[in-house]
Amino acid sequence: MRLEGKNALVTGGAVGIGRALSERFLSEGARVVLTSRDAAAAARAALEMDPGGERAHGVALDLLQRDSIRASTNEAASWLGPLDILVNNAGLSGRTPVDEDSEDLWDRILAVNLDGPFFMVRAVLPYLRPGGGRIIQISSVLGKFGVAARSAYCASKHGVIGLTRALAPELIGAGITVNAICPGWVDTDMARHGVQEAAEALGMTADQFKARALEEVPLGRFLEAGDVAGLAVYLASDEAAGMTGQSINFSGGATTA
Repeated sequence: MRLEGKNALVTGGAVGIGRALSERFLSEGARVVLTSRDAAAAARAALEMDPGGERAHGVALDLLQRDSIRASTNEAASWLGPLDILVNNAGLSGRTPVDEDSEDLWDRILAVNLDGPFFMVRAVLPYLRPGGGRIIQISSVLGKFGVAARSAYCASKHGVIGLTRALAPELIGAGITVNAICPGWVDTDMARHGVQEAAEALGMTADQFKARALEEVPLGRFLEAGDVAGLAVYLASDEAAGMTGQSINFSGGATTA
């Protein structure tokens, strides 16, 4: 119960890593507002996690719309009260080869993955409880190195690390820590879509691409979303009060940089 009495807002909390984080935060004693672009999906996920509806609440959030960011944050604070934890998890991926017309996707990836976390922090700050707030950013190992034809995603996740490093000294005076988790391959719908997309681009099957990808992971397997959730609980807890400005790899050894 390391998060007992804490209130958390998790973006993209209905599926994948965000859902695992939301479930784990609840199991550790927190109350959680989780968001999704789909209001019904957010409400359904919250009810599945907390059938009584007392400790989990779903809210619609479109990170492409600043008004939606403000409205969802206001709703979260109205339901929870003072906030202790913000997890900027929601993200968007896709191929953006430099020699193809991918401007719209480039703009959307940067807006969701990089603009979104910045404006979420701005919106949440007035509600963060003084002297112990936690901001956790979900970046990626692609924020540490590049992958061909993923320039928008790589640029956005590098940017999240830079944002984390800049916000940490800016907010430490208010007792707020800011850290990033950089997952490698995690077994989620987004990862499965990425495997299929990359395989098609390279003219191979999804199984063939996955096998090749795992050759670069010393652990030899995709991680589970629950693995990432364990690290997030630590960063959100009082035990991590002395850690800020860090970008922590969680990649099965895929990178040590």
